[in-house]
Amino acid sequence: MANATIRPSEAEHFGNLAADWWDPNGSSAMLHRLNPVRLGFIREAVDRHWQGDSRSVRPLAGKRALDVGCGAGLLCEPLARLGAEVTGVDAAAENIAVAAEHARGAGLAIDYRHGELGALGLDQFDLVTAMEVIEHVSDKPAFVAALAASLAPDGLLVLSTPNRTPQSKLLLVEGAERLGIVPRGTHHWEDFITPEELRELLAAAGLTMADPRGISWSPSRSLHLSDDVGLNYIVTATAS
Repeated sequence: MANATIRPSEAEHFGNLAADWWDPNGSSAMLHRLNPVRLGFIREAVDRHWQGDSRSVRPLAGKRALDVGCGAGLLCEPLARLGAEVTGVDAAAENIAVAAEHARGAGLAIDYRHGELGALGLDQFDLVTAMEVIEHVSDKPAFVAALAASLAPDGLLVLSTPNRTPQSKLLLVEGAERLGIVPRGTHHWEDFITPEELRELLAAAGLTMADPRGISWSPSRSLHLSDDVGLNYIVTATAS
């Protein structure tokens, strides 16, 4: 397929982790710890973008959300509980199978799709998320273009990814993977993207990126939002 973004080796790697995805103490334990941090950022961004009531338990009611690279649904399910009509897309069929089964068990109606985002013929969405995905794709401009095409005119894109810094190489690749905190082979440091590079990619796709927030780690606070983008960061983007 022209402009395909899926790397078969990456899809295979994450597909092999599918059965363990929902175990908070398993191979995806780091994602379980990261998910509340991302959700807190998303909630604030949603309230700000649509000028919603921060006390509402369903701020996404009446809105359609797309999670790209959804894995087994760790983010899709909370988005559905926040009121959204959710679609999840992933490169690994194994992840989609586990995600669909888990959603059924939770009584959540989530539309899961396997395949290349640009080839699925989906409609546009109010909220599009892509968490820790862009560093795994083969063609970053094509991937960002597909995200932009999936975004409604007044929509909100939220994207997170590791930064390409000595800090991320030491902690995420040489540290977390060697210590078994993250499965070996998950990260390829040379594929990490800096905030400046991401801003340019988004601009080329007609999107304006807001200032990034860092996702940092400390022994006392574990993973948390901060002003330090050296390890990992999360951003919003909207149509220019």
